[in-house]
Amino acid sequence: MSLLLVIIILALIFDYINGFHDAANSIATVVSTKVLTPFQAVLWAAFFNVVAFFIFKDHAVANTIGKTVNADFITLPVILSGIIAAIIWNLLTWWYGIPSSSSHTLIGGFAGAGITHAILTKGWMPLSDMVDINKVIQIFLFIFLAPFVGMFISIFFSIVFVSRNTWLKSGILFASSIGIWFLFQNFQENKINENIAKYFKVDKYRKEMATDTTKIKSYHEAVANSAVAEKFVNDYEKKGGEGVAENIIANIDKPSLKHFEVSILKDKVKKFLQLERLKILASKNEKSKVEFMSAQHGMESIVPLLKKYHEIGYDSMVISIANVYPMSPSELDKFKKKVNVDVKADLMSEMSKADNKFLRWFMIAGLLIFIAAFWWTEKLNQPSAARTGNMFKRLQLLSSAAFSIGHGGNDAQKVMGIIAAALVANGDLADIKSMPDWIPIACYTAIGLGTLSGGWKIIKTMGTKITKVTPLEGVCAETAGATTLFLTEQMGIPVSTTHTITGAIIGAGATKRLSAVRWGVTINLLWAWVLTIPISGILAAIVYWIVSFFLK
Repeated sequence: MSLLLVIIILALIFDYINGFHDAANSIATVVSTKVLTPFQAVLWAAFFNVVAFFIFKDHAVANTIGKTVNADFITLPVILSGIIAAIIWNLLTWWYGIPSSSSHTLIGGFAGAGITHAILTKGWMPLSDMVDINKVIQIFLFIFLAPFVGMFISIFFSIVFVSRNTWLKSGILFASSIGIWFLFQNFQENKINENIAKYFKVDKYRKEMATDTTKIKSYHEAVANSAVAEKFVNDYEKKGGEGVAENIIANIDKPSLKHFEVSILKDKVKKFLQLERLKILASKNEKSKVEFMSAQHGMESIVPLLKKYHEIGYDSMVISIANVYPMSPSELDKFKKKVNVDVKADLMSEMSKADNKFLRWFMIAGLLIFIAAFWWTEKLNQPSAARTGNMFKRLQLLSSAAFSIGHGGNDAQKVMGIIAAALVANGDLADIKSMPDWIPIACYTAIGLGTLSGGWKIIKTMGTKITKVTPLEGVCAETAGATTLFLTEQMGIPVSTTHTITGAIIGAGATKRLSAVRWGVTINLLWAWVLTIPISGILAAIVYWIVSFFLK
């Protein structure tokens, strides 16, 4: 069994463990308020964990995780060590009922193994040369920011929901829905611009031109193409991906577009010939070295023909390539399918990944359901404590479903990033953003199955020890937690669902009175949060040191 396959299996096992470790985050409040039985709750949460696959398409969190460590120090043993360390820490904290962050466990393990590998192979160097400092600082800051954001949003919902003025709270919730629409539309535009800039290789050429002056022209063309695209992105809501893509192509400088199309063809040929993978394997055995040299020679013979693409057309180009680089009929068919260029289709695909319209409608529909529930209970019926309590019990089904979607969308992406990084390190992927569909499908399924297994020890801590949770507070906490996760996912920030829901529960409890929160338990949780990354990093360093003896 190859090391890559072992890593993929262990990553999915970690995702499964993440599911039952963090199941409490999704269902602790709905169980503690007796809205659902524990078995019903895990079925409910697991289902909506998997639903997240159909909502989140851009996988910005996965991209952040996969690029935490400098690409030069990402190897299969590094990834293996990080996953093993994360699994060990996750199981330990689960056994002792400590709601630590699976996200930060994985990040700490990955970074710790990467730093150890860098030091053992290259010697001591600045930390910024080993990891992406900006991403690490961002992740570390959100250890503290995520629970506070969740807490403040929870306090906001608590104050609104307990108001006896139905008109006032309906107005506030309606205004909030409008704010959400425009805020998330802005996130969408920013993501589309970012995806298009990556498609036109702005960052790639920026890095390359520092050492290769021939890339300067390509960089300036990429910047110009990206700038043209930005002018039309704000039309996405009206014209859709096809209309925007057509406008971009029509306004790009034609020589620049032709040059870009040839560069896309080169990239696809390199992928078809598995140049990156063979280059990595060439350092390990002589057979791969010979295969790499052969593929590299083949690439050199094909490049002149690729440059004639616009002169002779695609079919003639393929025939010419087949003459200088012999392929079997099946290989030739595969070549035709994989090595082609369609800028319009690619641009539409990049824009559709960033489309968050479904998420916007989901959030707004939730707020409108809240408004309708308040009017039904408080205006259309005779209000009573029993009727109000039953209303919040029903609303908790919606809020817990929303949080489970956020949990699936945020946490499954972290494992996607690790698996994609392993495929890149093995040369099977050009970059993390081009991960195949089977990775997200496998990760969402694994986390859903894990949630189905439950995490009863942590449910007790989350649902009863921090503060006594009523259906009203459960709705406020889960809605706040879901909102926070949706926000951070759109920004590509990997946050902890554990931290987020804990802060939201504290906010709901503190709204009653500060003494309702058991601050001693909360402080103990804070220590677990702060220590998770460094302990996971140290564990990963030890594991890597051991693994390096067996994988030399």
